[in-house]
Amino acid sequence: MSDLFVKVCGITTVEQLEWAIELGYDAIGLMRAPRSPRLVDVDTARELIAHADGKIKTFAVGLTLDQVAPLKDQVDTVQLYEPAEVESLALASDTPPSSTQGLDYWFYDASHGTGKFSEIPQWVHDVDARFVLAGGLNPGNVAEVIEQYRPDGIDVSSGVESSPGTKDYALMKSFIEAARGATNN
Repeated sequence: MSDLFVKVCGITTVEQLEWAIELGYDAIGLMRAPRSPRLVDVDTARELIAHADGKIKTFAVGLTLDQVAPLKDQVDTVQLYEPAEVESLALASDTPPSSTQGLDYWFYDASHGTGKFSEIPQWVHDVDARFVLAGGLNPGNVAEVIEQYRPDGIDVSSGVESSPGTKDYALMKSFIEAARGATNN
């Protein structure tokens, strides 16, 4: 499992983006869902995308395609909670997708923004797509979750924050170290 994909979602500043690059994350998520404490406006998102270019993969994250539409052609992947016709799609849900055609990633997220981890149903491994586990992960539980569920990737947001919407360098470092340590076992 040494090729575990690790994404940190909800990046809001260049400083946080630099931390993600320095610490070895594979991707960052730029949140466009209006009610999120991690919401970035289009101009800030474009600045972050330009800064990330060639250094780390970028995801525009929204519930619907309209929320990420201004960025969809500038990021590596569009992550949505609904199917859409886009170049590179990551579909997030807590139910099996009706089709995996055209999916680059499938994010299983049962937390619905609560930051609470819940047991993963066995059927997630039957979905024919790259399986990324999201929701409720933090430095304290990520290694055990990886060992138990063997996802292709993991996605963290509130689990590496000192307060809602504010990433914490030490927590980001602890998280990636625990995740990478679990994949080397």
